[in-house]
Amino acid sequence: MIRFFRHYVPLSILLLVGLEFALFYFASLYAASHFGVRPPFGPAHELADSLKPWLYSFLMTLIIAMFGLYDWEWTKGLRSLLVRVLGGFVLGLALLAGGARLLPGLFAQDQELLGVILLSAAGVLLTRLAFVQWDNARAFKKRVLVLGTGSRAAKIEEMIARGQALGLNIVGYLPLGGSHHYVPHERILDESGSLLDIVERYGIEEIVVAVRERRGGGLPIAELLDCKLSGIRILDLPAFFERQTGILPLESVNASWMIFSEGFHSGTARDLVKRVFDLTVSAGLLLLTLPIILVTALAIKLESRGPVFYTQERVGQFGRPFTIYKFRSMFTDAEKDGLPQWARLNDDRTTRVGRIIRRLRIDELPQLINVFLGQMSFVGPRPERPYFVNELSAQIPYYNARHSLKPGITGWAQVRFPYGASVEDAIGKLQYDLYYVKNHSLFLDLMILLQTAQVVVLGKGAR
Repeated sequence: MIRFFRHYVPLSILLLVGLEFALFYFASLYAASHFGVRPPFGPAHELADSLKPWLYSFLMTLIIAMFGLYDWEWTKGLRSLLVRVLGGFVLGLALLAGGARLLPGLFAQDQELLGVILLSAAGVLLTRLAFVQWDNARAFKKRVLVLGTGSRAAKIEEMIARGQALGLNIVGYLPLGGSHHYVPHERILDESGSLLDIVERYGIEEIVVAVRERRGGGLPIAELLDCKLSGIRILDLPAFFERQTGILPLESVNASWMIFSEGFHSGTARDLVKRVFDLTVSAGLLLLTLPIILVTALAIKLESRGPVFYTQERVGQFGRPFTIYKFRSMFTDAEKDGLPQWARLNDDRTTRVGRIIRRLRIDELPQLINVFLGQMSFVGPRPERPYFVNELSAQIPYYNARHSLKPGITGWAQVRFPYGASVEDAIGKLQYDLYYVKNHSLFLDLMILLQTAQVVVLGKGAR
């Protein structure tokens, strides 16, 4: 893992991005030389010709990222890979063909465009198939030893089952005196000798401490120090999950860890940069989606009686209430008994138009008003209703920590976790929100925007 501005990015993903960017660049040069029409001589035309492969590479990298090809779901099967590659390059072909009509000097046309798309698609498929084989090879994975075999260590096994142990080979679990084992017995190492001897015997590069009780001799501090001084990386469970999964696990963090750990920073400069970012992105999105906004408003008005917009009180930064604006997606009597309700899968309270705009996330667009008013950011934890905030903060530790930042239209929990509709879901989402509160930066905001586009394109997590 490589850390950019406090956010972890798998090294293998960075290598894949770089490799495919280069693939797009050389595919563009090849197509231009074999299928393209040589531009008229002149400095302006030569400049456009030199920019063409760079522009193509940048746009195609963004487009296939929108289809989740730099996430790990594409590795779940050949069908998933083919669907994403096909969708990405069909969209790329359409957008580039439109660009060629507007700016013919900067975009490939006709045979050159078709040639570069086919070369790129074939190259991406071959690269991905080779990448899966390389990533599955244990020789290239970091060898990790887990101290402990209890319920905390079992969380690592669950993480492996979800395919989140990227770049890791969990060699096994070393028991530290506990009588109850929650990990598979065949994964438990029955070894004697010092911890350093075991580390050298198995070629361990990293140790993860997954022990609940560390006082009273529950943890071999002296032996861990020997390993540390020998160059072995030592991680506690929260730091390990933060790096591998982008969450802060509630069962493993406590107030002292949050106080003394790196992160959870804010300041005037960061707030100013985020405010400029919010206004810039929101203004651009408003201009791009204005036709969609007008069509949506008309469709809502024609389908059912009631207002086009839906307003509701939500809890904002530092617990201050504010009024949120959304397109109305439900019938006007959706909560006729007066009690707030969680959204449900295939919710029968939604209108036909409402189901469509929810799936495409169009119902969130009026929240741009809240962003311009300074009540929300474009990226941040989603704001909840006061009723649910009171309920959840009474049941979930550190829930109010998410209110230290402005709420957002989209967020880390929204792109990483399914739609929340229960207390259990709220716990899962909070673990992502805490990660964002700890590590928020402009770089992470950009990553979230890119994954939000993927959520919209693939229709994931909507209700």
